[in-house]
Order: sequence, then C-alpha cells, then structure tokens
Amino acid sequence: MCKVTIDGIEVEAAEGATILEAAPLARAFVPTLCFLKGLNNLGSCRLCSVEIEGRPNLVPACNTKVSDGMVIDTKSDRVQRYRRMAMELILSDYRPDPLRDPDNAGRTQLERVAKMVGVDASRFSQPDSSVVREPLVESNPFLSFDPNICIRCQRCVAACNEGAHNHILGTVHRGTRATIDAPFGPDWNANTCESCGCCAAACPTGAISQKRTRSYSLKDVKRVRTTCPHCAVGCQFNFMVKDGRIVDTEALDGPSNKGLLCVKGRSASFDFVTSPDRVSTPLIKNRETGEFESATWDEALDLVATKMMRIRDEFGGDAIASFACSRSTNEDVYMLQKMTRTVFKTNNVDSCARV
Repeated sequence: MCKVTIDGIEVEAAEGATILEAAPLARAFVPTLCFLKGLNNLGSCRLCSVEIEGRPNLVPACNTKVSDGMVIDTKSDRVQRYRRMAMELILSDYRPDPLRDPDNAGRTQLERVAKMVGVDASRFSQPDSSVVREPLVESNPFLSFDPNICIRCQRCVAACNEGAHNHILGTVHRGTRATIDAPFGPDWNANTCESCGCCAAACPTGAISQKRTRSYSLKDVKRVRTTCPHCAVGCQFNFMVKDGRIVDTEALDGPSNKGLLCVKGRSASFDFVTSPDRVSTPLIKNRETGEFESATWDEALDLVATKMMRIRDEFGGDAIASFACSRSTNEDVYMLQKMTRTVFKTNNVDSCARV
C-alpha cells in the first residue's frame, strides 16, 4: 500500500493504482471523458489532469500511478483553468445538429462533463456560416455515424478492439487531422463489423449511435434490469421501456459481460415480445381438422408426458433424444439432461451450445 495525500486528505492506495482509482478514497471528484475503465486510459482529453507537488507539469490521473508520499491536488485554480481550456479545445470541433435529436439535447456525456467543468461554449469554435457539415453515414442497419460531433477520444476504438475484440475500428492521421477509420465508410457492409453496438455504447458524444435511440427520449423511459434471453452467458442489461413497450437495451456491468453486449443481446432481444407472430398459448393439433388449437399448459404438458412415456415403454429409452437450445440457461440445460437420463433412461443428450 502507498500513503498519498489527495486534496489534503491522507489515504492508503494499492501499489500500482492510478490517481483516478485512488481519488474516491479521499472523496475527490476527477472528471473524465476519454477514459473507459479497463479498456482506454490514453489520457487524450486531459480533463482528468491533476497537480502533483514537486512536478512542473499537470499529469493525467487516468494513467499516472500513485507512489508513496505523493501529494496530489485535484481542484487547484491551475487545474480548473487547465480543464476549462481543454474542454474549450474539445468543443471547438463539436458541431451537433439541434434538429437531429432535439429530445435528448444536452444529455451526452460530453455535454454533462462540460457543464461540470464550467464551460458552455468554446471561444475557438468557427462561426456556423463557415462550417461545412459532413454527411451522416447511415449504411449500417443498426448504427449511425455523425463525424460532425466526433471528438476522436478513441473510446469506440478501445470498446471494439479491447472490449469486443472485433478489431474493426482504428484511427488515421495524427493531431487535429486524426479521424476514426472504418467501418464508417461506403464499405461498411463489406467488412467484418458485427454491429454489436459496443462502440455506440462507449461514445461520449453520440457520434456513433444506435438508430433506434431517435425513437424515444431518455426522460420518457424507465429502466428494468434483466438478463439477456439469447444464450447461457447471462449478460446483464436494462430494458428501456416507454409506455409499456420495450424500445431499447442498455448494457450493465454484469459479472459475465462487463458492460458489453453482442448484436443479439443489444438489438434482437426484445422485438419478439410484441411480435404479432409470437405464439402466446400452447397449441395441440386437432387430428380431425389437421389444425392447431389453443390449449392450456396442463393439457399440453400431460399430452407430451403421456406420449414420451409411451415411446420409452414401447421402444426403450434410446428411441428418445433430447436437444437443448443454446438460448436456455445453464440451469435449464442441466435439468433437461437430468430428466433425459433419469426419466427417459437414455444418454442421448445434446445442445448447440456445446460448440
């Protein structure tokens, strides 16, 4: 452990911890923008910069490790002036279209952090009349890219490469000419992007966004925590519910997914709930008409149990095989194989989840 002093409060931080990790121990707030826990600590935005006694320059808290005896100031006048200047420089290239998503204006992380550090506008911004807006990239069925509000923080790159391990996103050029490279081009559908949306979830400005977010306002939805129904991994997320209808998902920092989701969990885990094709009651075929008719669960389960036991008794257990869906939970799959072995007396068990 290292003894460090943060804003006049002495605390003990783990050796190897960053200043950003140690700051909460002293109840110190350090704003961040480009930082993404466990994935991105480039320190490119410089908003987390702090002052260390004995050092002439400010340092980013997200990637500077504490050392024994270090004295840190997170809110000196110098630090606050520096943060305001850094935010003004970031906002100089931030040109949101107020007509694109008016219901959620002011709700991005960038806008919230700007308010925290005391910046409403940038003195370095060009007049609107001289700004040429770049066109939106809308070729992906789920995602949209607005280069006019991209601040090149590289959180999307980290989420794609280090989080989802898809290695689709990258940067080209350097300095003020740096831009996010692919899949934000005409060949979006030709590359290996999985449309998982992890980049959109990580974006602090909404430059990369899920198209469906335009259909609702954050103030009109409530969040309901649940587990993804698509496989047995158990990813945690919130359903965004508007007027009793699920309109979106929001990844949570669950034990297995750590804030990430695949394309199925993020974009295909709820539309079927209100689908008109969804079967809402058990169906039993009428032998006389050949048509399926609604039945109760007791009727359906009794019919299945009776027929399965008849097959076992007449032809032996090996005439039966059980197949578990990969969308079943581990507990359900366990119960299926247990029933197959003990009730049907066979080891003919398989699941597509085994691959």
